[in-house]
Amino acid sequence: MVGTPPELERGTGVPAHVQIERWLLDSVDRGELAPGDRLPGERELAGRLGVSRMTLRQALATLERDGVLVRVPGRAGGAFVAEPRIECDLTGLAGFTEQMRRAHLRAEARILVAATVPAPAAAARALRVEAGSPVHEVARVRSAGRSPIALERSFFPSLPGFLGQDLTGSLYALLATRYDLEPRTAVEHLDPVIARPEEAAELGIEPGAPLMLIERTAYAADGMPVEFARDLFRPDRVRISVRSGVTAPAGS
Repeated sequence: MVGTPPELERGTGVPAHVQIERWLLDSVDRGELAPGDRLPGERELAGRLGVSRMTLRQALATLERDGVLVRVPGRAGGAFVAEPRIECDLTGLAGFTEQMRRAHLRAEARILVAATVPAPAAAARALRVEAGSPVHEVARVRSAGRSPIALERSFFPSLPGFLGQDLTGSLYALLATRYDLEPRTAVEHLDPVIARPEEAAELGIEPGAPLMLIERTAYAADGMPVEFARDLFRPDRVRISVRSGVTAPAGS
């Protein structure tokens, strides 16, 4: 639970709402407030801080925008500490399972679709097969912690026995160990989109909420395409990062 409120400093040039934001952020960093904890009601908290509810709401709105708090309307609602965002580094070709392992979280998967289907046009182009030819489609809701994080939809070549394997773990590890088709490179495109009703229902968010779409084609060492994917990530739960560097010109 939130600790003793600070004595807000007046006349320092730092607005009261900024001091409140810093205090709450420090409380989260020190572990005094944990994910899922509910803050006191606005009237109570504003009284303890000696500020107006408008000033408090300004601080809470900023923390909500930054993903520190989640505010839920209604009598049973309030302001809750959000789950921390998970860093996903696209620099290497690590799948969701590996990304969660790096974050010291256990990846979970709920399978929505696992079937051999006629290849849609985009998947056919990426996998270099004829449109309508058989490919394997696997759609999964991926979670870590208390809530869903991503909705994955992948298409794979029509590999024998693929759908009979355990599809709840790393599919990249499956490609590598059973088929000697370890993904080694990928081309990925990122686009902001909004959640359609069916996607929102699977991810536990409101329709129209922002999502990050990552469209990916992964290739084995010999250049063979082994996956075409369209993954939807919740930006309130995941932060996408890419590392870059400068390559020295030849002869320098």
